Amino acid sequence: MKVTVSSLREMKSKGERVVMVAAYDYPTARILDACGVDSILVGDSVGNVLLGHKDTLGVTVDDIVHHLKAVSRGAERALVVGDMPFMSYQASDEDAIGNAGRLVKAGGAEAVKVEGGGMVVRRVRAIVEAGIPVMGHLGLTPQWYHQFGGFKVQGKTGSTARRLMEDAVKLERAGAFALVLECIPWQLAKLITEKIEIPTIGIGAGPYCDGQVMVLHDILGMSEKQLKFVKRYANLSEIISEAVTEFKKEVKSGKFPTLAQSFEMPREEMRRMLAEFRKRR
Repeated sequence: MKVTVSSLREMKSKGERVVMVAAYDYPTARILDACGVDSILVGDSVGNVLLGHKDTLGVTVDDIVHHLKAVSRGAERALVVGDMPFMSYQASDEDAIGNAGRLVKAGGAEAVKVEGGGMVVRRVRAIVEAGIPVMGHLGLTPQWYHQFGGFKVQGKTGSTARRLMEDAVKLERAGAFALVLECIPWQLAKLITEKIEIPTIGIGAGPYCDGQVMVLHDILGMSEKQLKFVKRYANLSEIISEAVTEFKKEVKSGKFPTLAQSFEMPREEMRRMLAEFRKRR
């Protein structure tokens, strides 16, 4: 059955955990969909993971649309969510609605994700009123890391925890259908999860959220850094390195390819070709 924004709310009411994975291309989207993940996020983390940026700030709407097209072709069951990149929604409601609409119309997203609380709440309301489902994102919001003074755990003091709690309630009232909680103390994540009716999806926010999201490349051991909140389930970097090293050795030594990996001309055609070649000489 196709997962929708309503499905996620029903999952929370039933106590069923939401599984979300960030991915960026068609083949992995197909695999994730076949595995039964509930949602695939085309995150602005594509900037770090695939494009080699030091952060997410250089990611454009065009980048997200490009990768959304691929993922939406590969995902039939999972809910496809597209990240709103830096400065695609901050300036005005008009910008926010227009860029969210591009992710849906051009990219095939079924919902968009917006980072932050405070003034962002009005942007969420505007996008929702335009008919586009919105997932909120609080805590360590990477697009705002310059304001945080770096990538730091958020909500560790009473005042910042209260603000995040208030923002969570405001985002729910603005119409957000779910809320990502990133890098906040587990106690705060638990309180927010119990406070609001929409599902919370944690990343570095402890075990008491309604679901969890991870970047596929972190799960597979293909990321450059091993973060505290990441659990590696495979080491594809090592597997890929071994495979490519072996390929290089076999090419250098002449072991690959063999005739088994080659195409053959029928003997009769070969004789004709050689006869014509000899005549021309």
